[in-house]
Amino acid sequence: MSHTVTLLDPSSIAGASSLRGKIGRMLAKANIRLDGPRSWDIQLHSPDVLERIVSRGSLGLGESYMDGDWDAERLDEFFTYLLRARLDREVKPLSLLLPVLRERVFNRQNPRRAWQVGERHYDLGNDFYQSMLGPSMTYTCGYWKNADTLDQAQEAKLELICQKLRLKPGMRLLDIGCGWGGFMAYAAARHGVECVGVTVSREQAAFARQRHPDPRLEFRLQDYRGIEGQFDAIASIGMFEHVGKKNYRTFMRVVRSCLADDGVFLLQTIGKNERAGITDPWIEKYVFPNGEIPAINHISDAMDGLLVTEDLHNFGADYDKTLMAWHSNFEAAWSRFADALGERFHRRWRYYLLSCAGAFRARDLQLWQWTLSKQGIHGGCPRLG
Repeated sequence: MSHTVTLLDPSSIAGASSLRGKIGRMLAKANIRLDGPRSWDIQLHSPDVLERIVSRGSLGLGESYMDGDWDAERLDEFFTYLLRARLDREVKPLSLLLPVLRERVFNRQNPRRAWQVGERHYDLGNDFYQSMLGPSMTYTCGYWKNADTLDQAQEAKLELICQKLRLKPGMRLLDIGCGWGGFMAYAAARHGVECVGVTVSREQAAFARQRHPDPRLEFRLQDYRGIEGQFDAIASIGMFEHVGKKNYRTFMRVVRSCLADDGVFLLQTIGKNERAGITDPWIEKYVFPNGEIPAINHISDAMDGLLVTEDLHNFGADYDKTLMAWHSNFEAAWSRFADALGERFHRRWRYYLLSCAGAFRARDLQLWQWTLSKQGIHGGCPRLG
């Protein structure tokens, strides 16, 4: 989960007589002031911050925040204003060229590297995630249409997916990227299905097996490329952001080979508005290694000739509410983890949650649910949600 960076020609900041004046005028376009009085204004604590931003772009912005060199009382609002004005396009240091070339040349999500996100992100600790996510342990966007709380929004999202998949007792369901098993447990309990789930996180797999001993649920520590078998329905909820565009077609082929002829596949993924652009370097380094957010074109190209779109549902604005709820939970529980993780981690995680909330609030990012079939559902699928 991250906002993306679009590479344009470097700005002429280096030639400005006053770096502070240049940055100040740029921020003014977004209604942000340096050392201003409002909650979204940036407060500088070090003279090096502006130079770090100019030389390293979003990486410098995030790292200097982690170091305590600047603050904004409402970090989520700071990013909302910043991204609504598209200021992320105006500071493009030469250091961004290397990530661009790396994404074009290398498969950063190959079978060997696919396990890194599990080790570095999802294996942080089940107690930590439970304190942030709540009892459902659902680490994807909730559906807030008729919900007042995070738990209600997550249950509504799980039920919406079950309805879109047309689940019936006795069906066999595959969950690609099953997390801590919350969706599988819900689908088995409420709709009587048998489930197989795969994850690249050892902590998730161990937690899911212990928490959900239901014999109808099977949790596998496995990369999606190794999945075999036939399933009446398939879901992938918040995992596609780790697949990478060099592997999108392979992913869709796996889905098609495993899906029954009359089955439904639901893909829930964060999406970006433009095909161009690279993953935010700070998010890639400190939160989701090898992450890559797709555009609509990437998904449609990947499934061309393999799957049929029955429905496309966007409720990206709901991710703002979800992230703010996670942030509230995180801050409330922080004292339990402060000694072990330290203040730099505290600032890193706050920056991650609130910068992403700002990106969704600015509509810089979307949240899509694609309902897909192998050859078209006779009569079509009813529109839900």
